[in-house]
Amino acid sequence: MTEEELSLFKDAIKGTKKIVNHNITHKPARKISPQRAQQAEVRREQDSEFYFSDQFEPHFNEEGPMRYARDGVSKYEVKRLRRGVYTPEIYLDLHGMTQKEAKREIAALMIECVKEHLHCACVMHGIGKHILKKKTPEWLAQHPDVLAFHQAPLEFGGDGALLVLIDLPEYS
Repeated sequence: MTEEELSLFKDAIKGTKKIVNHNITHKPARKISPQRAQQAEVRREQDSEFYFSDQFEPHFNEEGPMRYARDGVSKYEVKRLRRGVYTPEIYLDLHGMTQKEAKREIAALMIECVKEHLHCACVMHGIGKHILKKKTPEWLAQHPDVLAFHQAPLEFGGDGALLVLIDLPEYS
């Protein structure tokens, strides 16, 4: 640049301010020791399996499709589940899982339903060797957030699934 060009440039930018750097730097994520991570995992596992006992065997009506209603819940609600009036807002597929994995997933589903205010869930246990088909209703009947469940209508899985009605806390 010549002296004349530099002078013209300085005249053109006279009165301007220097730009301040507004870059935001984030702190790196805090590293958790493997021991603390393992303790947290054990605590989550214990919390998620709290409600489910393999020794508890509720009495279900053996006639007709699988159904259950907690004391104080209208039988009309169970009928509405059967008819498919309630549409599942979340689905859980237990196919291929062990009993321990299935229990953990059902507990996580219940937590998620309450957290996200989901009133109806569909748990697909399949038929297979009838292990999860038998155990899933027993576990669900033990959970305090389950109002009722009924074998799902065909469009939601038929006799390989259950529609579950969730008791949501009332918020003001």
